Amino acid sequence: MTAQRPQYFSDLEQCVEALIDHVGRKVVIAGGFGRPAHLFNELFRRALADPTIQLTIITGVSFSRPRGSSDLEKRFIDPFVERVFGNLPELDYVAPYMKGQLPPNIEIVEVFLQAGAFLNNQHAQQNFVYSNFTHWLRDMVEQGCNVFSQMTCKREIDGRLCYSMSGDAYALDILPRLQELRQQGRKVAVIGQVNDELPFMYNDAIVPPETYDFILDNPAYNHTLLGPPSPPVDTTDYMIGLNAASLLPDGGTLQIGIGALGDAITYGCILRQEQNTRFKAALAELGVLEKFGAIIDQIGGTEPFETGLYGSTEMFADGFRHLYNHGILKRAVYDDVGLQGLLNARRIGSEITPETLDVLLQEGLINAALTPQDVQFLQKYGVLRPDITLEAGLLHCADGTAIAADLTDAEALAAIKRHCLGDHLKGGIVLHAGFFLGPQAMYEQLRNMPEDEARKICMTDIAYVNQLYGCEEIARAQRQKARFINTTIMVSLLGAACSDGLDNGHKISGVGGQYNFVAMAHALEDARSILMCRSTRTKGDKVSSNIVWNYAHTTIPAHLRDIVVTEYGIAMLRGQRERDVIARLLNIADSRFQQQLLQQAKDANKIPPDYEIPEQYRHNTPERLERIAARLRSEGLLPKFPFGTDFTHEEQVLGDVLQHLKANMGSRRTLFKTLAGAVGHAGAAIPAAALPYLARMGLDQPRDLKETAVQKLILAQLHESGYT
Repeated sequence: MTAQRPQYFSDLEQCVEALIDHVGRKVVIAGGFGRPAHLFNELFRRALADPTIQLTIITGVSFSRPRGSSDLEKRFIDPFVERVFGNLPELDYVAPYMKGQLPPNIEIVEVFLQAGAFLNNQHAQQNFVYSNFTHWLRDMVEQGCNVFSQMTCKREIDGRLCYSMSGDAYALDILPRLQELRQQGRKVAVIGQVNDELPFMYNDAIVPPETYDFILDNPAYNHTLLGPPSPPVDTTDYMIGLNAASLLPDGGTLQIGIGALGDAITYGCILRQEQNTRFKAALAELGVLEKFGAIIDQIGGTEPFETGLYGSTEMFADGFRHLYNHGILKRAVYDDVGLQGLLNARRIGSEITPETLDVLLQEGLINAALTPQDVQFLQKYGVLRPDITLEAGLLHCADGTAIAADLTDAEALAAIKRHCLGDHLKGGIVLHAGFFLGPQAMYEQLRNMPEDEARKICMTDIAYVNQLYGCEEIARAQRQKARFINTTIMVSLLGAACSDGLDNGHKISGVGGQYNFVAMAHALEDARSILMCRSTRTKGDKVSSNIVWNYAHTTIPAHLRDIVVTEYGIAMLRGQRERDVIARLLNIADSRFQQQLLQQAKDANKIPPDYEIPEQYRHNTPERLERIAARLRSEGLLPKFPFGTDFTHEEQVLGDVLQHLKANMGSRRTLFKTLAGAVGHAGAAIPAAALPYLARMGLDQPRDLKETAVQKLILAQLHESGYT
């Protein structure tokens, strides 16, 4: 941090000019999801115009607005994007980056790629930094970062102007690293762009103005936050989510991510909490309780959450918001090891009682003769009321009562308990997270959240939530019965997981914090790592197993194997023999691939030659799951969008229609059937029920033969899907 106040700018060009004057014409700028797009774009514009400026952008997930690749997709996507993404600026470097058209003086370095978008992009694949997100900020410095940038927001607190790092508080970890460079004489800068659309987050996210060297503050640069819409949740996702929700013990700690599987777990938890009988019935009908009940009893549970969960996660995904709203995310933790230990041992509770003071004294957290530090401690956590003061050995109450601050004096102790105690512990945190990303509804709730509720959320540096070292004592005390739940692409029969890359070396996305959470699950005494894996994947007509014999890229090594969940069940792998690991993974594989996988294991002499998969595990088929899901949906369960959606009703239907069309047109077997259906609708009257969908696509009155043909395709698929 600088010793002087930051330089303030209301003009973007002047701010960037001052930045270049400060650090020089070699700018290595880093930023995360909350990157200030206006600053990035102005730097990019200058580097395009001036080859003497060497610009390196270090970031993760270079987002661009979704765009359709065909006229049909554009008709569907463009109006939705305009409505939902508002005035979110485009990152100007993304288009030439994706097309391989960056000039020599500009390079993009990423640690996490937009999933699957850069597999054939030479620049992206060659400049990718394969780094745990936990160490990303360290590696930014290794890459020569001399500018760190982020969006920020401001508020006056107790008469003092404060800034909040909001959803990018993970970046706290880079500030001391840049300060070290300053002390070495390096020219570095921290720059913040104020965006009033950001929720003001408290606790660790609050920083003083002098954190920044430059602050760009002009309402003209306010804009909609990046908020990907919630995806639909299908049957496979729901089954995985129900299985995972049964592995969460009451009073535990949770880490989950974004996307359909995160929403499915959240839905499963809420079903368990609020419709417990139906939750258990669904698990019973699926055979989960019969096959995996012993595992659930050992490490999870199916009863409602009485104590509730605490969240400790890299990403504050929207699922945590819903868990909070439904009274599940409610186990508060505290930043004092002694106090947290007493809560863990149930020696004290969140409600302040006369015994609370006795226990704190017995355990040595306070002195018998209360000191100013003791009073400060007791008031910080709400044990003493805030209006109590200590003067000359006496506690003074607001009503004028004065009591000796001596807990060995029975009369004084009784008076303190009678006049001075608070009602409940305060300062508790129900969620620690490094950054947030979610739909616009999530940001809206955070912006409008009352301060006392907002203070229960602590956005903090990534080093705190993603690991133990550096904060081990308090982290161990807080992260009781942790369940770190992550998604993987493939799992080998020996328990290794591939989550981010291909066997040819191409990176699909990035490791993120997955490895660290898996390792932490092994380091914490009562924690478990849970990897969720869809058992199969489909491309065109081809279905492949995601449970494989082996794979030539590994994200999580086999020696860190623990629990794997598919839509077909739960496999406990930690501490098991190789043959048992294989057998358990076969039990949750799709039955179409079980025998082939078993034979591969036998050929490698890793399982007895006479081993057979038990009968009860040989019926793992999507048809069986769909039958059960259809019955549950008839009861109002398993909605397509469990927590609402930014899509209108017409867009939801059209999304389904276009997805089917894309699949059909890519399959020889169904192509002719689809075209025949379209021909069958030629000349037929347009059903009234179809008109809203055609109008949304701008095809209610086709202008030429091409639009007419596309209209007929949509009409045929609407009819095929039962919408008309």
